[in-house]
Amino acid sequence: MTAITLRPATSADKQFCFRLHKAAMGDYITGIWGWDERFQRDFHTRAFDPRRWQIIRANGTDAGMLHVERRPDEVYLARIEILPEYQGHGIGTRLIKMLIDEAMRNDQAFVLEVLANNHRAQALYERLGLAEVGRHGEHDHKVDMRLEPAASGTRRR
Repeated sequence: MTAITLRPATSADKQFCFRLHKAAMGDYITGIWGWDERFQRDFHTRAFDPRRWQIIRANGTDAGMLHVERRPDEVYLARIEILPEYQGHGIGTRLIKMLIDEAMRNDQAFVLEVLANNHRAQALYERLGLAEVGRHGEHDHKVDMRLEPAASGTRRR
């Protein structure tokens, strides 16, 4: 089994995170909006926040990034990206299950959004119990998914 650890991101991770974003999300972004390198770099520069991001390490190697926001009533998975060569090894599943468990223990919802054309991620989230609760963005390209804490022994969606 792959050993997974998290470490805080640093400013030195900025380029790794951009390359990761392009590798992990480039095809999905291209499929919706097209890939504009300059726009994507500018967006990344504005979004990159090493104080809030964590680097996912698989067997001691940087393999992805995680950004989680812990809100009063929910755990929001703002972003999880894993390099393609590390996808399909259960890394994302294990991390997301950990976050779901945290949310459920604290009687909070677990929520995220996913691009509508990222069917593989949507299928994973559905397997983990999340349900689509809405769509937004231009042409509804973003899917809101949610898992509510257990109520009377069953999970509400």
